[in-house]
Amino acid sequence: MQFIDEAKIAVAAGNGGDGIVAWRREKYIPKGGPAGGDGGHGGSVYLEATAELSTLVEFRFRHTFAADAGKAGGTSNKSGRSGEDLVVPVPVGTLIYRTFEGKPETFLADLSHRGERALVAKGGRGGLGNQHFATSVRQAPRFAEKGEPGERCAVRLELKLLADCGIVGVPNAGKSTLLSVVSAARPKIADYPFTTLEPQLGVVRVSDDESFVLVDVPGLIEGAHSGAGLGDLFLKHVERTRALVHLLDGAKPLDEILHDKATIERELGAWNPKLLEKPALLVLNKLDLPDARERFAELSERFPGVRGISAATNDGVRELVYAIWQTIEHAPMPEIVTPEPARIELVPHAAFRIERARDGAFEVFGERIERLAAMTNFDSDEGLARFERTLGKMGVEKRLREMGAVEGDTVRIGQYEFTYS
Repeated sequence: MQFIDEAKIAVAAGNGGDGIVAWRREKYIPKGGPAGGDGGHGGSVYLEATAELSTLVEFRFRHTFAADAGKAGGTSNKSGRSGEDLVVPVPVGTLIYRTFEGKPETFLADLSHRGERALVAKGGRGGLGNQHFATSVRQAPRFAEKGEPGERCAVRLELKLLADCGIVGVPNAGKSTLLSVVSAARPKIADYPFTTLEPQLGVVRVSDDESFVLVDVPGLIEGAHSGAGLGDLFLKHVERTRALVHLLDGAKPLDEILHDKATIERELGAWNPKLLEKPALLVLNKLDLPDARERFAELSERFPGVRGISAATNDGVRELVYAIWQTIEHAPMPEIVTPEPARIELVPHAAFRIERARDGAFEVFGERIERLAAMTNFDSDEGLARFERTLGKMGVEKRLREMGAVEGDTVRIGQYEFTYS
């Protein structure tokens, strides 16, 4: 079973449209000049924070997102239509991590406010039509650029659950029931461990003007801080609350209740010692059961501040809501450490490197040169000649000779393979 506060999706921006080879067709001018239009730009993919979503559950069913490609250019210098950008809504508080093939994951953005956007995949540039390649020497270019491929990447989303107070406790302590009676949330409730597989948020109304957000953090067990019972995923959200309600199960014998209390506190401290410094309300649930009031009296002697409630009958629940509200009002804001966005280092466009592959081929790497290869129409002799001239100007051919390339050797640039000559 997978916990849905993280989601992984594949994102593809649209490819740029191809530029075309075309000629002016005017009356009495049988051989007009070049008039091939440019391709349209491919659509980009953005993620945008919206208050209408509160979880990442939507991404359980859809994993791939792609923007429209640009259209090819037209005759008479007409540019092709650009592809529509794709805007994917995500909950407020979503952290975005991005991975391009063969590169490490980098942190991209923290969408912590409604309406914030992050560009995750940039659309490809439209290819230039043959009108752009006319010179005084070459007045009738018979080649055009292909569209630039759009960016493709894997994106990992991590949701920061923005709650004021978290309910913690072992499985079956009654956390989901408590959340359901104090808010409009309708969590799944059943009498077995790990009924709740993701935190449930509910807005608790204190008065007409005041409210707070309560989160039911799924049941913690021994070893939760190291991943047992999905606890390491759940504990992230405890860090983001201002206060805690530690809910104990009044149906258990006293020694088991004390064991549960110690287990939860130990797991909180093992995950982050600062969690034990958060304002916390100790609450015994299920006072409607015969022996629970006796347990409550025994606990009160050990922990004078303990509160007793019955989530099933609402006994003491309203008083608890006010106590939580007052605790939140006086609690400091939690310290949330957000990763620094990845630094983008600008390098010269002509930068490239050449490596010798195991099979003896020469592999050429570099953003500009790989983009040039992707946008060249190698079926056109003139297009191929332009590509070779550009390699010469960039110094690629010279570097290949220095590395010992001889006629007949294989040269790879991106997904393209050539024979050196």
